[in-house]
Formats: sequence, structure tokens, C-alpha cells
Amino acid sequence: MIFSRVFAIVYAVGAIASPLQKRASAGDIEILNFALTLEYLEEAFYQGAFKRWTPQDFHTAGLDYARFQQIHQHEQAHIQLLGGILGSEATQPCKYDFHFTDIKSFAALSQVLEGVGVSAYLGAAADITDPEYLTAAGSILATEARHAAWLAAVANGGSPWSGPFDVPLDLDEVYSIAVTYIKSCPTALPLKAFPALMVYPVGAATTLAAGQPAVVSFAGQFHKHKNYFLVLYTSLPPPNNLIFLPLSATFTVTLPAVLTHGGTVYVILSTSDTVVSDGHTVAGPLVLSFE
Repeated sequence: MIFSRVFAIVYAVGAIASPLQKRASAGDIEILNFALTLEYLEEAFYQGAFKRWTPQDFHTAGLDYARFQQIHQHEQAHIQLLGGILGSEATQPCKYDFHFTDIKSFAALSQVLEGVGVSAYLGAAADITDPEYLTAAGSILATEARHAAWLAAVANGGSPWSGPFDVPLDLDEVYSIAVTYIKSCPTALPLKAFPALMVYPVGAATTLAAGQPAVVSFAGQFHKHKNYFLVLYTSLPPPNNLIFLPLSATFTVTLPAVLTHGGTVYVILSTSDTVVSDGHTVAGPLVLSFE
């Protein structure tokens, strides 16, 4: 098998149709280096948790320490594989800050990071030209999806999936999420981070809910002569896999009822109500959950 040769070389050395127009295609090396950056981030995330909390802390919180260790070991294996493929072109780890305050917030964030990893590999798949690299990335994607499902269902007590499909994200979208946890990198990444997007419940409500109003803001300024749209990437079948919501004059939207039990939803702020592209993206993505 072709993929077997990839593994041999490395270890010897030590979606859904939708109106999307993404960034210009990256090369294989750039894509694999960004995948490696994400694997470094995930590995450091779990390593930091193990330094902070003991196995007994995990047990007290109702979390399976041994299973989290296995996930961490998988991330280390992913780093070894990608680093071996890239050789001297491999990027180096960044420095990170994950902001978790307790072991439960760590478990919740682990689900988000693994889900973003799945979307990152899925979004990059169409741009990987070397079939050996594509198969290697696909094998990692499948394992990351298993991580995300276990974390969602067992560690966090939710549904193991969001719907019949996963959501692809492009490199800039993924980087815009990951940069929240990156303090500095040894070399600049050739990617664009969009401003942070915020979506809040309206009035006395404390949580966002399907069918309810929400107010939108971002780390920037709205221009009065532009129209803005909240774009929802969901795991639902078409036509609900991509939903455009026009913002009112007071920057509010009503979240559609179809999101009930919709799981993870990625949200961006855009100036287009027909296509999604980096040129139209104003802010985001924001990761929301509708259990």
C-alpha cells in the first residue's frame, strides 16, 4: 500500500456541496506544516493538563485519565508522522496559553480542539495534491474524529456527533480559532487571523438557544453603509448546512429553530449572503454548541 510506504519512510527517519469560495489553495508543504502546528498545539494542551492535575483529580471529576493519556499519545504519534514527512521543512512548536481554569473546562476545551482538528483536516483535503500525503492526513482525520466523539459523549456527556456530516474549515478559519491559544511562534505562519466574533443572548437569557434572538459584536467596528450576515456552518443536511442570517439595524439575529440539538456550529460574520470567502469574512469563526 502507498500509505505503508509513507509510514515506513517516516519511522525509519525517526463534504457537502455548498456555495463556498475559500482562500487560494495552499501547497502540500504549507498544509502539512499547519497540520503539524495543530498537532503541536493539541500535544501541548494535554501535556499541560497532566502537569496541572493528578490521575486522582481526573477520577474525582469523573474523567478517564488513561483515555486522555491515550489521546495525548496519539497526538505525539501524529507529530512524529508529519515531522518525518516534512523533514527539514518541518515547522517548530509555538508557545501556548489555553486559559482553562479547572479540569472540567479542560475537558470541554478538549472537545472543541479535537473538533476543530477534524474540520481542519477535512477542509484541507481538497487542496492536498500528493496522494500519499492525502492518505496520511486522512488517517489522522479519522482518529481525531474518534477523539472528538469520545470526548463529546463520554467525557462531556453530550452527543458523539453533531449531525450526518462534519464541517470543513479553511486554513485561515482554523488559524483564527487556534491563535486564541498561541502566545508566540518561532516563525510567522503564512495565515490570516480574523477578528474575534461574539454572539450573546438577548435580555434576561443566560445561554444561546435555537429559536431565540441573539446580539452580534466583533473586535472591530460595523460600517453603516454595509450589510452584515451571520453565517452558520452546521453538520445538518442541505440546505441547512450553510445558513445566512441578516443582521438587523441593532445587530441582532434570531437563531433558527433547526439548530435544536444541532451540536457544534461554526459561525462567521460576513458581508455576503450568498457565498463564503475570506474576502467577505469580517470576523470569526466562533464555535457554538446546541445540545
